[in-house]
Amino acid sequence: MIAPVWEELALEYEGKVDIYKVNTEDQQALASIFRIQSIPSILFIPKDGQPQMARGCTSQREFCKNNRGCFEN
Repeated sequence: MIAPVWEELALEYEGKVDIYKVNTEDQQALASIFRIQSIPSILFIPKDGQPQMARGCTSQREFCKNNRGCFEN
């Protein structure tokens, strides 16, 4: 599951990064706007720079290795 990764990142970056979980079944219009096609999909929207999408589920170690840079700034 990816939820424990987000809980850890939310604590580590508290006050620096906002993390939201969206139920795409309940929020179909929002999922459509962001072109969510698979679950889980992680959308990174930095203040500066281009949004990035990560799709699929990996281990916590792999996820952090591949995406930690999205939280640095």
